[in-house]
Amino acid sequence: MLKKLKSLVVGLGFFALLNPFVNAQIVIKGSDTCLPVSQQEAEAFGKKGGNVTVTGGGSGVGIAALISGSCDIAQASRPMKFDEKQKMSEAGKNAKEVIIGYDALAVIVHPDNIVKNLTRQQLEQIYTGKITNWKEVGGADMKIVVYCRESSSGTYEFFKEHVLKNKNYATFVLSMPATGAIIQSVKQTKGAIGYVGLAYLNKEVKAIHVSYDGKTFVEPSVLNAKNKTYPIVRPLYYYYSINNEKKVKPFIDFVKSNEGQQIVDNVGFISHL
Repeated sequence: MLKKLKSLVVGLGFFALLNPFVNAQIVIKGSDTCLPVSQQEAEAFGKKGGNVTVTGGGSGVGIAALISGSCDIAQASRPMKFDEKQKMSEAGKNAKEVIIGYDALAVIVHPDNIVKNLTRQQLEQIYTGKITNWKEVGGADMKIVVYCRESSSGTYEFFKEHVLKNKNYATFVLSMPATGAIIQSVKQTKGAIGYVGLAYLNKEVKAIHVSYDGKTFVEPSVLNAKNKTYPIVRPLYYYYSINNEKKVKPFIDFVKSNEGQQIVDNVGFISHL
């Protein structure tokens, strides 16, 4: 019996050497935008013997966890900042960046809202408080209730940089802790506007067609992101410490594989541009 047990242990050890997924216990934290794709990747990776746990909280939260060592991979919907890289360096770590896919950021309103099109300038004016009623942009005489992500969110920062052109959000803009909370709030509030990652779009909200030139208004979709007609598109990132590369590489390689990139597409993001 003892001889059989020893043979089993040796056999399992040999299997683990052949299969790099076995015993890869990896913790991912960060962007809520990346959450659905990371969860699907983790589930598929788990079927190969890996062990990955995924939580949200925002890009900034994930990167802070990576710096402190409380996660192995930070998922982010914006690039790592200079001061974050400095903190990584001070902690004796060097960050490695991997683009896992792309996302079209969709502006959403209540389904009953008659407004279909908005320019980038109009979005800027709504979020900075210069436009406060839907009648100012061709809609009903109704107050605009503005929702955004919390400041630790990469989506919050990306929207501020690329849509608001680095102007500050108005003080009355309502900050939401997660993308799901924005969907919920917009579908329940007739005058609401918000923004979410493409994979979160559903029939309970209406996606606005956006124009950066004031002439051509384009719907957020995978096709329009790929043909580069939709203007609000961004990369999605994984960050990890090079010191920890051996541990995370099997999962990273899986996400970048054909199977992993198919998951990116299936979730509703874009695998390649």
